[in-house]
Amino acid sequence: MSRPTTPVTWFEIGTDRPEDAERFYGELFGWTFEEQAPTNGGSYRVTGAGGDTGIGGAIRATDGTSPNYAVFYAEVTDVEQTCRRAEAAGGRVLVPARTTPAGLTLAHLLDPAGNHLGVFAPPPQQP
Repeated sequence: MSRPTTPVTWFEIGTDRPEDAERFYGELFGWTFEEQAPTNGGSYRVTGAGGDTGIGGAIRATDGTSPNYAVFYAEVTDVEQTCRRAEAAGGRVLVPARTTPAGLTLAHLLDPAGNHLGVFAPPPQQP
């Protein structure tokens, strides 16, 4: 019997520094954001980050009393180059690029607001 799957279709980054997060993800991945009607006086900036093949998401401004949060993986073509670009944009590399036995290359990064994220490149296609 197969079990139903639940695909990830949205992500949210909670931060007390939404401007820094927007700048970082814009510089790193080229994402653009649009402010939606704020709820409870807070900022909610939506992005169609994934285009036709990925997921959308948003940055939610927090009041600084709750921890910032985010964990997601963005698919990139070159993990090591993305790590260098992340550092240039003000982020840090937490776990340097490594390749799994299956051929997937990944790294863990920290954005300027302290959010943890991952980047990966799928294994090369076999001919």
